[in-house]
Amino acid sequence: MLVLGIETSCDETSAAVIEDGQRILSNIISSQVIHSRFGGVVPEVASREHIKTIVPIYEQALSEASVRLEQIDLIAATMGPGLVGPLLVGLTYAKGLSFASGIPFIGVNHMEGHLAANLLEHPELDSHHLTLVVSGGHTMLVEVKEFGDYTLLGKTRDDAAGEAFDKVAKVMGLGYPGGAQIDRLAQQGNREYHRFPRAVLGEPYQFSFSGLKTSVAQYIEKLSDEEFIAHKADIAASFQEAVVSVLVEKTLRAAQEKSLRDVTISGGVAANSRLRVLMAEQLSRVGKRFFFPKLSLCTDNAAMIAAAGYFRFKKFGAGELAVDAVPYLTLE
Repeated sequence: MLVLGIETSCDETSAAVIEDGQRILSNIISSQVIHSRFGGVVPEVASREHIKTIVPIYEQALSEASVRLEQIDLIAATMGPGLVGPLLVGLTYAKGLSFASGIPFIGVNHMEGHLAANLLEHPELDSHHLTLVVSGGHTMLVEVKEFGDYTLLGKTRDDAAGEAFDKVAKVMGLGYPGGAQIDRLAQQGNREYHRFPRAVLGEPYQFSFSGLKTSVAQYIEKLSDEEFIAHKADIAASFQEAVVSVLVEKTLRAAQEKSLRDVTISGGVAANSRLRVLMAEQLSRVGKRFFFPKLSLCTDNAAMIAAAGYFRFKKFGAGELAVDAVPYLTLE
C-alpha cells in the first residue's frame, strides 16, 4: 500500500511516499530559513512560503519514489495541531488531490505522526509502550496502549522544552532555531559549571521550563561581556543539562511505575545528543529498551504523517474531506 503524506504544520514543507507503513520511498523536506531573520516563525510568512513550495515538493516526492499519483492508495495530511495558516495550505492541497483523483484521504494528528516515526523505524517496538514527545510546541509523556489508544500522563504547564531552547538561544545570541545551536555549543562546555533550577511539581509527570528560561536570562544579565564570552559554552551545557535531566528523570519514573519495557522519544528535541545519551544510559540501567528515530524523522516531516495515516487507515478506515484544520488539536 502506497501512502502520500503532506506536512505543513509550521515552517517545514514536506511530502513523502511510504510503502506498507514501513518503507520510506521518499521524504522531501524544505525548511523555511527566512524565519531566522525574525528570531522565530512568523505565521503569515510561513503560509506564503508553503504556497510557493508545496507543488514542487509534492512533485519531487513522487519523482524520487518513482511513482505516479494514480498509483497512490491513500493521501494523508496534517490537520493539527499547528499554525492555522500553514496547516490549511497542506490540508487543502491534499484534499484537492483526493477529490480530483478519487484516492481516499485521511487527516492526521501531528502528535500521532511523531509517535508513528518510531513505528516506522522500529517494527519490533511493543505496541504497549511509553513515549516522550518533545518539540518546540509540545512536551508530553504518553502511555501508548496501542496505536490510536493513548493516555496522557503529563505535559508542560508553560513552555515546551524546545521553546525553552529557542528562547535561551535567543538570549545568548545564538540565532534561530536554537536547539541545534545550543546542542553544538554545549558539547564544548562544562555541564557542571552552574546548576540551574529544575522545577519540582506536585504531579510527577508534569513539566515546567519557564522558570528555568528566566533563571538563565537573569544569570547572564549579571555577567560582564568578558565573563559571558568566556563561559558561553558552559552556560549552554549547564542549561541543556537542566532540561535534559528533568525529561529523563520523569520518563524513567513513568516507565518504572507503569511497568513498561519499551520507551521512545520523538519530536525535534529528540535530536538532542545529550538527551539521547542520558536517556539511553538511565533506561539501560533499569533494563528498559530505548528507541528513537533517525535525525531526519525527528523534525517535522511527511514520512511520519504518511505512516500515521497508514496505521490509522488500517484501523479506522478513510477520513472525510470535510475535515478542517484544528490548530489546538489534542492527542487524547
